[in-house]
Amino acid sequence: MHPLDEAIDLRASERQELPHEFTGSTHPAYANMVGPFGGTTAAQLLQAALLHPERLGEPVALTVNFAAPVADGDIRFLVRPVRTNRSTQHWIIEAHQMEGVVATATAVFAVRRETWSDVEAVMPANMPAPDTLARMPVKGMPAWPKRYDMRFVEGAFPAAFDEQEQAHSRSNLWVRDEPERPMDFASLAAMSDSFFPRIYIRRRRRALIGTVSLTTYFHADSTLLAQVGARHVLGVAKALNYRHGYFDQTGELWSPEGQLLASTHQLVYFKD
Repeated sequence: MHPLDEAIDLRASERQELPHEFTGSTHPAYANMVGPFGGTTAAQLLQAALLHPERLGEPVALTVNFAAPVADGDIRFLVRPVRTNRSTQHWIIEAHQMEGVVATATAVFAVRRETWSDVEAVMPANMPAPDTLARMPVKGMPAWPKRYDMRFVEGAFPAAFDEQEQAHSRSNLWVRDEPERPMDFASLAAMSDSFFPRIYIRRRRRALIGTVSLTTYFHADSTLLAQVGARHVLGVAKALNYRHGYFDQTGELWSPEGQLLASTHQLVYFKD
C-alpha cells in the first residue's frame, strides 16, 4: 500500500448516531519538522468528503484553514454537506484532536459538463524533460520531501542558508509521488502544498513559518488525472508579497501535455 493511501485510509464511524464522522491518523512518512506535512492533512480532509455516501460529483475547490498545530496521532474528521444543488455540493469539514479543532475546511464538489473550454494561464516553455534533471537530494530533510521526486529547473530549496537574498522566489520543477502513484484528487491536493515556503527561496535564511490558509482549485477531472497517471507534472510557484509577518504563495500544477491540473494559493505566517 502506498504511504499516501495509508495516510488517507479513513474509517467511517460504526455508530449510527455519527454518520458524518471518520477517523484517521498522521503518518510518519509525511512528518514535517513539527507535526505532519500540511498537504497530507488537506488530502485527509478532502478524502473525508470523497468517502461520504452523500457525495455528489468531483471536487472543484478546497480551502483549508489551520487553526492549531496538528499533533502526531489520531485525528477525527467531521464532514457534512451543507447544501446540495442540482450540480454543485458544498461541504464543511473539521479535523479534531484531543485539544479541539485543529483544522477546518470548506469544499465545493460539482458534476462537470462538457462546455467550451480554454486556458489563459501559460505553461512555462522549453522546460527540460524530467529524466534529464537530477532528483533533489533529500538527505537530512524531514520525512515528507522524501515522498516526492522533485527535479528543479530553477528555484530549488537552498543547499545552504547563506542569507544571500534573491531577486525573486520563483520555482519551476517536475514533481511526482515517490514511490510512483497514479494521480487522483487526494494526491493532487497534497501535491499542491509541496512547494517549499517562498521565503526560504527568496531570503535563504531560516525562519519559523506556518501555513494559515490553503486553497486549491481543481481544474482537472478524474479522466484527465487518469491520463497523467504516475508521471511527473510541472510545478510553478512564486510569492506576491511579504509584509508584517505574513506572505502569500501561489502555485500551478501542469500535465506534461500542457493541461492545467490545479492552481493553489496560500497565506503563510513567518516570524522574523
